[in-house]
Amino acid sequence: MRSVKQTDILTGSIPKQLLLFFLPIWFGTLFQQLYNTADTLIVGNFVGTNALAAVGATGAFVNLLVGLFVGLCSGAGVVIAQSWGAHDPEAVDRQVHTALVLSVGLGALLTVLGFASATPMMRLMGTPEEILADSALYLRIYSLGMIPQMLYNMGTNILRAIGDSKRPLYFLIAASLVNIVLDVVFIAVFGWGVAGAALATVLSQVASAVLTLRCIAGSEGTPWHIRAEKLRLHTEVLAAICMIGIPAAAQSAMYNVSNMLIQSSMNSFGTSTIAAWGVYGKIDFVFWMTINSLGIAITTFAGQNFGARQYDRVRNGVRVCMAMAAGVTLVISVVFYNAAEPLFRLFSQDDAVVAVGVGMMHVLTPVYITYISIEVLSGALRGCGDVRVPTLITVFFVCGLRVLWLTLMVPRYHTIATVELSYPLTWTLASLLFILYYKRGGWLNRCKAAKGLE
Repeated sequence: MRSVKQTDILTGSIPKQLLLFFLPIWFGTLFQQLYNTADTLIVGNFVGTNALAAVGATGAFVNLLVGLFVGLCSGAGVVIAQSWGAHDPEAVDRQVHTALVLSVGLGALLTVLGFASATPMMRLMGTPEEILADSALYLRIYSLGMIPQMLYNMGTNILRAIGDSKRPLYFLIAASLVNIVLDVVFIAVFGWGVAGAALATVLSQVASAVLTLRCIAGSEGTPWHIRAEKLRLHTEVLAAICMIGIPAAAQSAMYNVSNMLIQSSMNSFGTSTIAAWGVYGKIDFVFWMTINSLGIAITTFAGQNFGARQYDRVRNGVRVCMAMAAGVTLVISVVFYNAAEPLFRLFSQDDAVVAVGVGMMHVLTPVYITYISIEVLSGALRGCGDVRVPTLITVFFVCGLRVLWLTLMVPRYHTIATVELSYPLTWTLASLLFILYYKRGGWLNRCKAAKGLE
């Protein structure tokens, strides 16, 4: 196994190191998205609009369940990155084994929760009766893959925390190919519809988990090598993970609760709008995976350099990451705005779905730029261990304000554009607060004091 050198992140050109770390994460996220995108493409073209809407209607609730755990994964990633940057392999060893045990336990809990709540949750979200049964079926089968999905996500955070963003990419490529092949077989050949799409996704998640665990288990001589006798919850490690991970999980939960309300609002406009919103989510994900990948990159970068007490390098890394985020966001916005119709027709030939979807694209893509400060600055702050204020800003001024807008304004002005406006309004306010806090909040001194650093 190639050893991962700390100098990958702790020294050298900041733009180059961020880019080299970002690109495998970006491509990995792209292939991960192919799980659901392949479902959408094949379901939309081989089954029909109702099935397409059924799969799309589950997205917000699935993201809520998964997002809760991914927040805890980020907590594990931060503590491991800081220990790795501080040259403390014994701490890394304890943190890795605790993180893996945590992932199995919470994965099992999410399996039960997702399976049991499928139909009630779809009803609560106002899913139309004609797609309710298929939506609930997709969600129940999807829930069976929670444990492997959680193991993959935690394993990925472990590898990225010590500077390895390449092998998670390789594992996702393999899993995505499995997903695409099984989608074709189960849906186009066997005719299993949404059940086939969900089963293909579950089996591809199993493949990614197996590959990731084999990599970690086979890494003899490293602090992250898995040994069965060490698989237990270390209370001090669990507390450190939860200190960072629980606020991140709460933030993710609030994001997804607000997105569920948006999904519920979209459901009130009928099947064509539900299908269009589901397709838009697949296209829109190119922006989100790009910004999220930059957020992951700056979190690990800041975590390792903070652990190594290279504080100027942390701030320089944030400036570089912001510039990268702004440049790529402008490119994505221009391309999506001008190519909205052909992009939608990749997923559906229904003219009503395409017309609604193009309208969505033309409202939202120009305002992507208002979001980037939230992702980059919160990632850097989280990497240094500051999660309280960023979480409060996100919860109250992104999610809370969005819920308030949806509750008060959508019933009064019942249009798709009113629902969509909840995004730029909340992003702009939260971005201004993040910039102000980052510039004047004294967060770095507090982080240093909390870790007993100079």
